Amino acid sequence: MTKLDSLLTAVDRGLRSVAGVVKADRPSPAADCESELTDAERRHAAGLMRVNHCGEICAQALYEGQALTARRTETRESLTTAARQEEDHLAWCRERLTELDGRPSVLDPAFYVASFALGAVTGLLGDRVSLGFIEATEDQVKHHLDRHIEKLPEGDERSRAILTEMRSDEVRHGEDAVRSGGIEFPPAVKGVMGLVSKVMTETTYRI
Repeated sequence: MTKLDSLLTAVDRGLRSVAGVVKADRPSPAADCESELTDAERRHAAGLMRVNHCGEICAQALYEGQALTARRTETRESLTTAARQEEDHLAWCRERLTELDGRPSVLDPAFYVASFALGAVTGLLGDRVSLGFIEATEDQVKHHLDRHIEKLPEGDERSRAILTEMRSDEVRHGEDAVRSGGIEFPPAVKGVMGLVSKVMTETTYRI
């Protein structure tokens, strides 16, 4: 495909992601789980899953942006494959949100555009930097998911199963990025990324 074709394809996927029409290739990890929640627990779980849904919106956009500007074919294919796996996460989170009578964040479109732009700029800095950014991002996501798994209501096994499976995938994505030649970002940069992530978390839990 030409760059224009790739851009139009990315825009189409972005619209589908934000509109919630993405379908998972893999069955939801929550399929065989049960959850017993009070109204307060349901609202809290919905807030957490809204955050994770927005995080997957951002991940989808980031990978798409990086793939658009990647230099090597191998890097582009790796990023595209990871983006498709993130679609599973997006669909699982959206489905769970609906079950919890929750709604996606109204900020999803803005976060998608910002993440796509960030991914495209990162890709322009070179494949090693782009892959290193993936590793640094997935490291942040891993710690974020650990916190959310702990914060979920004790009886919410359905949400917990989804986040646990997502964590495994994110760890693998980070490891794949390093094996593909990604550079290691310094702790200071990861610290700034953590602050940005916290802003997204605090806002989308409520909005």
